Amino acid sequence: MTIYPQPKPDSRKYQDLINDIDKGIIKIPKFQREFVWPIEKTAALLDSIVKGYPIGTFIIWKTDHRMGDVKDIGNIPLPATPKDRQVEYVLDGQQRMTSLFAAFRGAKIQRANSRKETDFSEIYVDLASDLADDDQIVITELPPAPHKCVPLGDIIAFDWNVGMRLSAAGFSNDDLALAGKIKEAFTTYDFSLVTLTRNDIDSAIEVFTRINTGGSVLTLFEIMVAKTYDEERKFDMQERWNALEKRMKKVGFDGVSPSTILSLLSLILSKTGECKRTTILGLDKDAIIDEWDAVVSSLEGAVDYVRRAYRIPVSSLLPYDAMLVPLAYFLHTKKKAPSGNEILRLREFFWRAALTSRYSASSETMLSQDKRRMDEILIGDLTPWADLQKLDIENAQALIETNFSTGNARCKAILCLLAHEQPKDFDTNGTVSVDNVFLKTSASRNYHHFFPRSYLTKAGIGNENSIVNITLVSDQLNKNEIRARAPKDYIIAFQKTNPHMVASLASHMIDRHGMGIDEDDYGLFLAQRGEKIWAMIEERVNPVFATEEADASAS
Repeated sequence: MTIYPQPKPDSRKYQDLINDIDKGIIKIPKFQREFVWPIEKTAALLDSIVKGYPIGTFIIWKTDHRMGDVKDIGNIPLPATPKDRQVEYVLDGQQRMTSLFAAFRGAKIQRANSRKETDFSEIYVDLASDLADDDQIVITELPPAPHKCVPLGDIIAFDWNVGMRLSAAGFSNDDLALAGKIKEAFTTYDFSLVTLTRNDIDSAIEVFTRINTGGSVLTLFEIMVAKTYDEERKFDMQERWNALEKRMKKVGFDGVSPSTILSLLSLILSKTGECKRTTILGLDKDAIIDEWDAVVSSLEGAVDYVRRAYRIPVSSLLPYDAMLVPLAYFLHTKKKAPSGNEILRLREFFWRAALTSRYSASSETMLSQDKRRMDEILIGDLTPWADLQKLDIENAQALIETNFSTGNARCKAILCLLAHEQPKDFDTNGTVSVDNVFLKTSASRNYHHFFPRSYLTKAGIGNENSIVNITLVSDQLNKNEIRARAPKDYIIAFQKTNPHMVASLASHMIDRHGMGIDEDDYGLFLAQRGEKIWAMIEERVNPVFATEEADASAS
């Protein structure tokens, strides 16, 4: 084991820090969280500096390595690091460093998810305060006039010209003397730095992770963004993923986690065919960049496949994001769409995975097994998958006893089956429009209990939240038209405007007659609809494969 020397503490002045940021030497890595300090906290930091209080140590990583960094602070663009210079990434102290820069340069920063802009030039020094007092000297709200408050920028730039301007504005010689002392406090303050000089990025990430155990811990994706950044090849994994997310959002799959593409990259690139965390971290940077576009294309192909073949319209209905990974691996390896028995085998795999809680834990191990399954499909092996035979739901009764919850993968699988039938609205026979925005909670108005829960509760009938009682309808219809009415009331009412009611109900796997609607028989409804849904499941998980003998007899 190599023993590395302990990093030695150093110090820099305020102007030196600002100069190094202006030159592109000091950088904030992209994996740091966004700047969130309010202007009042920045003022308190500056007040501590004026009074000589310690404000904590900055931990810096000085390296030849280049990774994604923050390109601007508010309205102030930051230059790239000169090619002949090492860059100094702030591993700890980003909020403080950004505050110092924003205050010094009077930056205007718009917060994420907010239209409000914070103007850091609106920080003032109250020259009526006594440095010996505990009152805050650096403030953000001007007291009523008359007052002796001076913009921080004038204090930092305090010289003969500024003094003459303040004097003309009515400030006394004592005020000007205090302004000079405060400027000196900013000028002479020693900011404490500890610099890590080991050049490997793994060490820097390890340091960041250890010092942030009480704060934000880097995700695996954030680590891989940092490790794969390449200026010469213009590769920034975060930007590439953001672009992919925008494209997937257009087709309703903006909820897919970036972990999917890391798992896919690992299955494709690793020699072991695994996607464990350690395996992903060990992937070759150049190999990732070389393969990125092809991997993205296969993931988009998998999204397109589940939308077309299984009619899953949005990612919120997908039982697990990980289900896209084996499909994408298949498409990446085959280089074209599946055909024949491959279609049946993929469909069997998809629905068995959805109905066996396959990725609820240890998805890394499961995905490694699934890669081998995809390889078997690719060579035409139709051997039964022993460990995928037992479903969580074994019959229609088990379906009826399943309590509806959008956090349950089994329920999501059933919702996918319902969506596959492209359900129609009861009042107009128009196709129901579903959207990720409306499907994230069980309380969504898109989820309608065919026998309304409040109606069943009032009647003293149990199992009102069975997944078999769920239909997908337009939120407006559910909220304003159906409410707590029994099906025998609202269905008959809707028939007056919808002459296609039989077809509308059929799209929800409900028969207009014989399923207890007119009889107000909830038990019969559950039994009949449960059998219909179960028949759909069995048809998908027990495919009848084409054989050469069958093809010959057919011809």
